[in-house]
Amino acid sequence: MDNIVLIGMPGAGKSTVGVLLAKALGYDFLDADLVIQQREGLLLQEILDQKGLDYFLAAEEAAILSLDCRRTVVAPGGSAICRPAEAEHLKALGTMVYLRVSEAELTRRITNLSSRGIAMQPGQTLSDVMAYRAPLYEKYADLTVDCAAGMDLGQTMQAVRALLAERGLA
Repeated sequence: MDNIVLIGMPGAGKSTVGVLLAKALGYDFLDADLVIQQREGLLLQEILDQKGLDYFLAAEEAAILSLDCRRTVVAPGGSAICRPAEAEHLKALGTMVYLRVSEAELTRRITNLSSRGIAMQPGQTLSDVMAYRAPLYEKYADLTVDCAAGMDLGQTMQAVRALLAERGLA
């Protein structure tokens, strides 16, 4: 397929970079978190608070598996790679680009950890989540963009675009 799927931790910039990239390429943009919210009629954090993590992950999986698009930049939630069926569906949709951000930079960026709607077990830290997910991002990524500290989201988009162009993918 001819889609671009941005994967990475919450706070990596998937949604903002995705919008900028879609505009630059003339693609559509799809934020999978919004698909979940529309299907459930609740905000992500409300789903987690009211229905629990397992329900949230099942709702995310159903939303991801329902995606069928072309010439679209897709920004799934950071946990979308945690279930093999979701990760494989995203991979089948198109080129997966991992926006890799250091833990220190993520900690600086995420100021609303308890209300952001991040799929994590009670008592887990951002470090715990990152340690679990980073190998999965690496496994499923076709391309990786290192998002250095101080790099703004426009620069990240340009780095993604350049890497895609270099590989003949956009």
